[in-house]
Amino acid sequence: MLGELGNFALILAFCLAVIQSILPLVGTATGDARLMNSGRSLAVGQFVFLLAAYLILTAAFVTNDFSIRYVAENSATAPPLVYKITGVWGGHEGSMLFWVLTLSAWTVAVAVFSRALPREMLARVLAVLGMVAVAFIAFTALTSNPFERIFPAPTEGTDLNPLLQDPGMIIHPPLLFIGYTGLAVAFAFAVAALIGGRLDAAWARWSRPWTTAAWGFLTLGIGLGSWWAYYELGWGGWWFWDPVENASLLPWLTATALIHSLAVTEKRGGFKVWTVMLAIVSFALTILGGFIVRSGVITSVHAFATDPDRGVFLLAILAVTLLGSLALYAWRAPKVGLGGVFGWYSRESLLLANNVLLVVACAAIAIGTLYPLALDAFDLGKISVGPPYFDAVFMPLMLPLLFLIGIGPVVSWKQSDPMETVRQLRWILLVSALIGGVWPLTMGAWNPLTAFGLGLAAWILLTAGTDLVRRFNRRRQQGVATALQAALRPSFFGMHLAHAGLALVVMAIAMVNTYEVERDVRLEPGDTATAGAYQFRMLDSEVVRGPNFDAQQATVEVLNQDGEVIDVLFPQLRFYDSQPQMPMHQASLNRGMTRDVYVSLGDDLGGGAWTMRLYYKPYMFWLWTGCLLMAFGGFLAAADRRYRMAGDRRTVSEANIDSSDNRVVRPASAEAQS
Repeated sequence: MLGELGNFALILAFCLAVIQSILPLVGTATGDARLMNSGRSLAVGQFVFLLAAYLILTAAFVTNDFSIRYVAENSATAPPLVYKITGVWGGHEGSMLFWVLTLSAWTVAVAVFSRALPREMLARVLAVLGMVAVAFIAFTALTSNPFERIFPAPTEGTDLNPLLQDPGMIIHPPLLFIGYTGLAVAFAFAVAALIGGRLDAAWARWSRPWTTAAWGFLTLGIGLGSWWAYYELGWGGWWFWDPVENASLLPWLTATALIHSLAVTEKRGGFKVWTVMLAIVSFALTILGGFIVRSGVITSVHAFATDPDRGVFLLAILAVTLLGSLALYAWRAPKVGLGGVFGWYSRESLLLANNVLLVVACAAIAIGTLYPLALDAFDLGKISVGPPYFDAVFMPLMLPLLFLIGIGPVVSWKQSDPMETVRQLRWILLVSALIGGVWPLTMGAWNPLTAFGLGLAAWILLTAGTDLVRRFNRRRQQGVATALQAALRPSFFGMHLAHAGLALVVMAIAMVNTYEVERDVRLEPGDTATAGAYQFRMLDSEVVRGPNFDAQQATVEVLNQDGEVIDVLFPQLRFYDSQPQMPMHQASLNRGMTRDVYVSLGDDLGGGAWTMRLYYKPYMFWLWTGCLLMAFGGFLAAADRRYRMAGDRRTVSEANIDSSDNRVVRPASAEAQS
C-alpha cells in the first residue's frame, strides 16, 4: 500500500509541475493576473505531494517494508533507526526523490519570499522552475522509481552500504543536494530575465541572495564531504580528485564566479553576458555532475548507479537545458547589451580576472575528469588522470586569484590608480611576506611553496581586516553605532568572512601538505611507534559488538614528547552482519587546534600483531573551520535585509540601462548602498 501511495503522490506532483511550467507563462503573455499568480499555489501543491512521497518512503524504511525494492536493497532490520531514516537518501532512487523535494522547497521559498518582485518576473521564474521540476520528476518516476515493488518480498534486506552508516552521512548529502538544486533558482532568474528581454541591476539584485545561499549550502556540503572522507575512509586524506568530488567542485567554481559577476551587474550594470552565462553553466554543471555520479560511467565510493539508461536521460536533460538556454540568449542578445565600460585597472577588471581564472580552472578540471571517460566510452583506450595533473593545473590558477582577493576591496569601480593601491597595501604585503617566510621555520623545515601559501593566507586575512577597519573609520564621524553598522553590514561582513575562511583553508593546506607525517607500521601489544612528535603505544586488541556489526578494536595510547599519555584511541576494523566480506576501517583521531593524530587499523597479522597507519596532520582543524566560515559568510551575505528593503522594491524598468554609454542609472539611495 505504501508503494502505491508514494507513486500516486509522485504522479500528482509531476502533473502540478507541468501545469506550473505552463500557466504562469500564459498569464504573462495574455496579461492575466490570475494565471500569473497561479504559480505560487501550484508550487506549494507540488511541494506537498513530493513531501508526502518522501515521508511515505521514510515510513517504508522505518517499518521494514521489503516489498519495495529500494527498501530491500538499502535497509535491513538491524541498523539503528537513524540509519534507516538517512538510508532514504543513501541510494540512487531515494536520493533523486530527495533531490526533487529540495528543488520544490527552493521553488516554494522563491514563491513566498519574492513577493516584492514584479508579478511578470516572478511568474516566469516559477514557470522555469516548474520546467526543471518536470524534467527531474520524470527522470525519477521513469528511470529511478523508489516505489518499485519486488515479488516475492524478501524477509530481510541487504542493508545500507556500510560506508554510509556514519554520522557524516546524515548531513553531507542533504546539504550537497540543497546546494545543487539551489543553483536552479539562479538559472531560473537568468532565463526569466532573458524571456523578459532585460538583464540589469534589479534582476541581479533579485537573483543575488538566492545564488549566494545556494553557494553557501554547496560549500558546506563539499566541506562536510571532505571531512567525512578524512575520518571515515581511513586514508588520512581530505581530497582525492575523485571524479565525483570533481563533479561537485565544478559548479562550485562557476557559482563562485557568478556571485562576483552578479555584484558587478547589480552595482555597475556590467558583466551581463558573463552573469547570464555563468548562471546557465552553473546549473548545467549540476546536471553533468548527476550524470557522472548516476550513469555508471565511473566506479567510485561516491557513485550511485550503473544504469546507462539513466545516463542517457540525464544527457538529454543537459542538452535541452544548454541548447534551449543558449538559443534563448541568442534571440535576446540584441536587447541585452554588453554592460558598463571600465578601465584596465578597476574593481571590474579585477573581478573579470577573477571570473576568467575560476572558469579556466573549472575547464581544466572538467577536461581531466571527462577525458578518460570519453576515451573509454568510444573504446579508444583507458587512461587514468590523477592528482599530479589536477595539482599541476589547478594550483597555478589559484595563486594569482588568491592575491587578487586582497587587492579587490581597495580598488575603485570604473577606474583606479595602481600606485594608490601600492600605497595602501605595501605594509600589509610586507607583513604577509614576513609571516609566510618565518612561520615555516617554526615547523622545523622551510619550504618555498609553503611560505608562499602562508603568505597568501596572511595577505587575505590582513587585507580583509584592514578593509573592515577602513569602512568603520569612514563612518566614525557619524557615531560609533553607525560606523559599526556600516562595517558589519551582512553583505559586506559576510564577504570578508568568506574570504577569511578561504584564507584559513589555504593556510591549512599549505601546512598539512608539507608537514604531515604518515607511517605504516607493525604493532603488537606493548610495541611503540613514532609519527611526528608523538608516540603510539599499542596496548591490546579485542572483538567488540556494535548494533549491526562485529569489530576488531585496538587500544592505542598517544604520548607526547614528555612521555605523557594525552589520549587513548580505539581504531576499528568493522564487519557488518549484512556484508561481512566488506571490512570497514574506522579510524580514531585525537583532534587539536594545531594538529590531528590519527590511527587507522589495517590487517590482522596473527599473534596479536596488526598493521596500522599512523598520521600526524598539522592544522586540519583550520581546514574545516575555514569551510564553515566560508559557508556562514555566504549565508550572512544572503540574509542582508537590503535585499528585502521596501526602497529596493523597484521594477526592472526602474533600473534602466542607458543605451548611449551603457551606464546604470540608479536611484540615489541604491547607489549610496553600493
